[in-house]
Amino acid sequence: MDALLVDDSATMRMRLRLLLEAKPDVSVTDHGDPVAAMVEARTRAFDLVLVDCHMPGIDGIAFIRQMRTIPHYAQVPIVMVTSDISDAVRLAALEAGATDFLDKSMQGVELTVRLRNLIRLARAVRRLAEQAAWLDGEVEAALRHMREREEEIIFRLALAVEYRDNDTGDHTWRVARYSQIVAEGLGLAPEICRNLYLAAPLHDVGKVGIPDGVLLKPGRLDRDEFDLVKTHPAIGRRILGGSASELIRLAAEIAEFHHEKWDGGGYPHGLAGAAIPLSARIVAVADVFDALTTARPYKDAMSFDAALDCIRAESGRHFDPDCVAAFCARFPDIRVAGGQNRAAVRPSAGPVTEPWARVPTLLREVTPAAPVPTGWRADALDTLLRPSPESSPAPSANPDAFAPLIPDPHGSRTEPDHDPDLEDAAGDRPGARDLPGGCPAPRGRGELPEGVPRGRHRLPHLSPSRPGAPRESVPGG
Repeated sequence: MDALLVDDSATMRMRLRLLLEAKPDVSVTDHGDPVAAMVEARTRAFDLVLVDCHMPGIDGIAFIRQMRTIPHYAQVPIVMVTSDISDAVRLAALEAGATDFLDKSMQGVELTVRLRNLIRLARAVRRLAEQAAWLDGEVEAALRHMREREEEIIFRLALAVEYRDNDTGDHTWRVARYSQIVAEGLGLAPEICRNLYLAAPLHDVGKVGIPDGVLLKPGRLDRDEFDLVKTHPAIGRRILGGSASELIRLAAEIAEFHHEKWDGGGYPHGLAGAAIPLSARIVAVADVFDALTTARPYKDAMSFDAALDCIRAESGRHFDPDCVAAFCARFPDIRVAGGQNRAAVRPSAGPVTEPWARVPTLLREVTPAAPVPTGWRADALDTLLRPSPESSPAPSANPDAFAPLIPDPHGSRTEPDHDPDLEDAAGDRPGARDLPGGCPAPRGRGELPEGVPRGRHRLPHLSPSRPGAPRESVPGG
């Protein structure tokens, strides 16, 4: 145990030192200058402090008051050593934080016993402090372990969704990182950015309820199939809704609203502007950008710069302008997160705090489609299996109010209506009639202009189709 003795009287310091060091395992540091003693007390943790009442420079009461402002000395016994036993001095010392008093006139057994009791008290306080620190460390370790398990469970569930849909889990963590970067660009609190990073991977969890025949279809979806895919936000809400975990509730919010559009043309509720939760607006930008820049069985990957142009073009229509501005401002970080060198971005032995570092990359094994039997007329079979187009269901009514888990600090406004009829890059809207700029849309795969990704997603833009527009072939989602 370490004791600090402060007294301008060398005789009194020597007397008290001998009495204290007579006890086992007690080390004494003494100072005649209270200023020097205060400097050492700030850099060294003493278990017991004895201070004289009347000293030059700083008196004992002021010294005790300053000591109590140091966090370590909030509970450490501090004893006033004085020959002034007046009530005024004692009351002032107690108000300053003194634990007890020692009268300099004490002799023999009484002073020895009083010092022994003070040493026992100091040791008890030290043990309690050490135990409290140990318990704090154990609680923090348990909470950290629980958070890591929660994060890993979320990423493994998201991987299961991607395993059915996109072959690997890379889309999951890229959307998570993009969303975190955009949230940071918006100036959101670090904890909110981290929670968004953890919740974003579950944005498409509702796709587990979509039949494989629709979800894994290599060609374009018809109207009925597309309407079925559009139910995945509601399925995601049912899977994740009602949780006691704030993180899961945030994931449910994202899963339900990430297909809403800034101009009100999205689904499932047709919300517009700031009525869409900010978390879903952020993930919408991240999700579409990764869909544009990722090669799929039905389309080629778009370059990062071309995809950025598409995101900018849809600012105020598909996307929140503030989210697009933050995305553009942090685009160098977006490049790093989704860079060409995958090993540099997702090392095989990542830090244990990153849940995706513990999630393996899996390749989905899909049984190839059986060939058409010899002798059958393929065109007749195609006609037999192709369902007739039907009217799309009426849009659901907008909810009056939602309580997003992430507050929107920007007060964004809804942009005016625009000419829609452009296809969603992620395959969540019907096909379009016109390319950006007003030129007619090509009618055949071979007619696509150079630089536009080929396959099921013919158009890079992301706006909704205008109600009543002619229905053509419908992309999958």
